Amino acid sequence: MLKKILLGIVLILLFVPVYAFKIEPNLAIVHRLHLGDQSKPEELKVVQLSDIQVSESYATNRLDKVIKKVNKENPDIIVFTGDLFDNYAQYNHEQEIIAKLSEMKATIGKYAVWGNHDYGGGAARVYEQVMNAANFEVLKNAGETISLADGKQVFIGGLDDSLLGNPSIDEALAYRQGYDYSIMLTHEPDVADGFIGTNTQLILAGHSHGGQVRLPFVEVKNVLAEKYVRGLYELSDHTQLYVNTGLGTTKIHARMGVPPEISVFQLHF
Repeated sequence: MLKKILLGIVLILLFVPVYAFKIEPNLAIVHRLHLGDQSKPEELKVVQLSDIQVSESYATNRLDKVIKKVNKENPDIIVFTGDLFDNYAQYNHEQEIIAKLSEMKATIGKYAVWGNHDYGGGAARVYEQVMNAANFEVLKNAGETISLADGKQVFIGGLDDSLLGNPSIDEALAYRQGYDYSIMLTHEPDVADGFIGTNTQLILAGHSHGGQVRLPFVEVKNVLAEKYVRGLYELSDHTQLYVNTGLGTTKIHARMGVPPEISVFQLHF
């Protein structure tokens, strides 16, 4: 019996690194959420991607399965909540990235915000240019109002990165006038508390990687992603915050218990 137990432990110890480095990082799990007043019909479908962090460990061809899954959802809006690059100085492949991101289709539009890695390694010079070339509008303390077919108004706004940029909630909200539903994008989730009391319905964030590697009694947290780490939260004024666990990896190119994520929000209002 003891030999069987020891053999089992050895097999587990051998399997875990293989799974963490080779299997889980290659997944792309779709999470679907219905938000808002579900007694009303669905008004909008929003797909969120975050933290692609292209690198030698997450080459651009890894996006092919993501593109297929995103387009299968037939979204109205696609949003990207920052960190396109992991280290631009080491791996950039701009034209390949533009080609891949351009394949993602949305019936209304595609929007993005800056992440901290989009400033480092020289990425700041090209990030907005790359995203624009792929038909993403980069919202930097800015926003715009979208008119839907039934006359309802949706505001979508975005903050500059909160670690290396100059975020301003007031500046972003100054673009907001009449609206029926308001979506705000930010890379770092812990700044979401700054939106409490602003009549914002949904905040979408990334940055945390969901901890990236979750082991019993051990959880890694990033700066400005310590309070809100993964999934759906309700703030004190009932504003909803969703923290996407991202697609790529950083530092240690492994995932354990936090698979790469595509978030799909079906909004009712």
